[in-house]
Amino acid sequence: MTDTRRRVKLYELNAERQWDDKGTGHVSSTYVERLKGISLVVRSEADGSLLLESKIQPDTAYQKQQETLIVWSEGDNFDLALSFQEKAGCDEIWEKICSVQGKDPSVDFTQDLVEDSEDDRGFDEISETAPPIELPAAELAKLEEISELVSSCLSSPLRREKLATAIENDNYIKKLLNIFNICEDLENMEGLHHLYEIFRNIFLLNKNALFEVMFSEDTIFDVVGCLEFEPGNQSPKRHREYLKSMAKFHQVIPITNTELLSKIHQTYRVQYIQDVVLPTPSVFEENMLSTLSSFVFFNKVEIVSLILEDEKFLADLFNELKDSKTTEDRRKELVLFLKEFCQFSQTLQPQSRDSFYKTLSTLGVLPGLEMTLQSPAKETKAASVDILLFIVDFSPSLVREYMMQQINSTDDDGLLMNIVIEGMICDTDMGAAVQLMGIIRTLLDPENMLASVNKSEKTDFLNHFYKHCMHVFIAPLLSNTVHESPEKSDSCTVQVLGLILELLSFFVEHHTYHIKNYILHKDLLRRILILIKSRHTFLKLCALRFMRKIIALKDEFYNRYIIKGNLFCPVIDALVSNYDRYNLLNSAILEMFEFIKIEDIKSLCTHVVENFSPTLDKITYVQTFKALKMRYDQHQDRLKDRGGLENNGVSTILRQANSRFRRDDRQLDEDEELWFNDDEDFDDEGSSSVGPGPTPSGEPNKAVIGLTAVTAATTNSCEKNGGTAVTTVTEVPSIDKLMEEDKKKELLGSVLSGQVDSSSPTLSTAGAATAKIQSLKTSPAPNPQVENGANKKAMALVDYNDSDSDEENGSSDEDLPPSKRLKTAT
Repeated sequence: MTDTRRRVKLYELNAERQWDDKGTGHVSSTYVERLKGISLVVRSEADGSLLLESKIQPDTAYQKQQETLIVWSEGDNFDLALSFQEKAGCDEIWEKICSVQGKDPSVDFTQDLVEDSEDDRGFDEISETAPPIELPAAELAKLEEISELVSSCLSSPLRREKLATAIENDNYIKKLLNIFNICEDLENMEGLHHLYEIFRNIFLLNKNALFEVMFSEDTIFDVVGCLEFEPGNQSPKRHREYLKSMAKFHQVIPITNTELLSKIHQTYRVQYIQDVVLPTPSVFEENMLSTLSSFVFFNKVEIVSLILEDEKFLADLFNELKDSKTTEDRRKELVLFLKEFCQFSQTLQPQSRDSFYKTLSTLGVLPGLEMTLQSPAKETKAASVDILLFIVDFSPSLVREYMMQQINSTDDDGLLMNIVIEGMICDTDMGAAVQLMGIIRTLLDPENMLASVNKSEKTDFLNHFYKHCMHVFIAPLLSNTVHESPEKSDSCTVQVLGLILELLSFFVEHHTYHIKNYILHKDLLRRILILIKSRHTFLKLCALRFMRKIIALKDEFYNRYIIKGNLFCPVIDALVSNYDRYNLLNSAILEMFEFIKIEDIKSLCTHVVENFSPTLDKITYVQTFKALKMRYDQHQDRLKDRGGLENNGVSTILRQANSRFRRDDRQLDEDEELWFNDDEDFDDEGSSSVGPGPTPSGEPNKAVIGLTAVTAATTNSCEKNGGTAVTTVTEVPSIDKLMEEDKKKELLGSVLSGQVDSSSPTLSTAGAATAKIQSLKTSPAPNPQVENGANKKAMALVDYNDSDSDEENGSSDEDLPPSKRLKTAT
């Protein structure tokens, strides 16, 4: 069994004068050949790696603090500390250090600090045999002399050490506090001002042994009293009155551990002295109060450890928190205590903090938060959000695991994720809403799912979210975009919509297949673009940013969806209605078209030029649309050149068949395969946005999207400027059937015509695609049942079979899910 006496935590003081935890291990004092001397060696208890190897130098000043701490400095501004689990282990190592340096183990420091600047002061001053400082008698008449002595010692580290030793050995602090009581009774202001200077400078000695004396139960209030009488103030401050009367210690759950109670009181009072009573740190020299910060830090660590050890205390707290009979006022007290407890836990090292949150989870902190997050009391809800933020920031997998366990035992309304979403949506002050949005984002970030032990965590959790929570998340968006313009424009609603759009943009970037299916299935982009008509510019930009994220993916599924739905129309309308105002909205829209031009996204380029040229040609203050049309013309010229070769080349269907039997490098990854093989769909949620007929699992109802796009013919500026719309449709078959039938007809036509020329190695389908598009524009469709009638009418907005963008961007129908690929006879 490992010897716990030598178990330590290693800390290092950083540039912000905060202690950084460097790990837990076991310390030994052994001879190290490389360092040529006895050294302190700490090896990690986790993997045995070397955490510390520090030679015990004869002139290094070591300090022993609080019976279980050893602190020292190595070089300039490099302070280290060892916190021992047991006092016995600390004493053993301290004795070893003292023996190496030839010191008495009964002292709490081994050396006087000597600065380089003191090298010229002579051997007598820096010699260990220098005489100790003689303190004047602690009398009222000698307060001025005492104050001058203490002040004069601050400039020299050696004299500070000697002075601190003298004060400690002579029990001088309690003698000075007796004089304080006399001066206060006599209202001797001169004496009180001297005592203020004396005690302020004693703090600057930065000695833990003196702090332990001053912060004890019987002296701390008198020390605070001395610091009330600052020279220059007309009347003394009332710090003691605040600590005794106004600051009430309230035990939420009775604490029976007297040591814990004492530590809590002491830590609060010392923190008050540091933050309120003492002057601002900028008054002092750098690092003058580092030991005071360390004192508070280690006290907090000890408080958290003592509470965690008291199993009954925590069990009582969580049982009462989850009890439905608990009153709101009582629940608020419990949550505020828990929040402060979590704040204190931030001082723990990562391994201990992991154990801390697992303990809270085992005791039921998350079921408790489900109740408190829905509390009508703002203070309770705000504290609950802070607690959940602490947990999610440290261990999002812990929260995700709990959410996954709820699937079979809780309805959708009771899910923790939906409670968090409702909290974000319903928050009127928006303070908690922003925090909750951050929590949702962290939980749904695939980046922090990658290192999970459970390899399917990403797929399982995202499936869970999109099936059970997504409809709740986008409900405010859908309810506000029912008509052609936003329903509500109050500040609270638009702020919430802004947060929803920010998260949806994040989903587009990181969730790929899940969000793609949802957008296509729910026609979500069309609804979001309604917000471009909002009177709030930031909301317009949020909607535009969402569309920009989609276009940035250069995904032909998305491109076809945008073309088929004519979804550039509201963007062009916004650009035109913005006139020539040079603002962020104008720049954002222009940047989006500039991106299409630079990336040469041919399908979108063709759609924009063919449908919106009359409008965009008038915008000449930038060259974007002129260059876009030039790209389009170049593309059309290439199509004509290729079209002339079609009769002499290999038929389109053979090239397509060849590509179908060839294994493409771009295989579906595991996530996409899992998604498209999933038997679950979302038809039962928000079905108003999709058509009446059933659709294949996980696939968008393209027929209905086509129907919406075709029948929603209006007299807006887009249609006046070249948009083509069919105003009546008697029947629109499923787009899946259309794709299948068109490919079969092409296959049959190629076989019957016998126009296969094996001498030509490849042939683009561009000519066929162009001919098809032209025929759609010129040929009437007298009967839906006639070939090339209704079928081609439904295909008017985008050619899913022979889209030329597939050729140019190197994609084929292999990009389609397996259910959509043509089943070719072998």
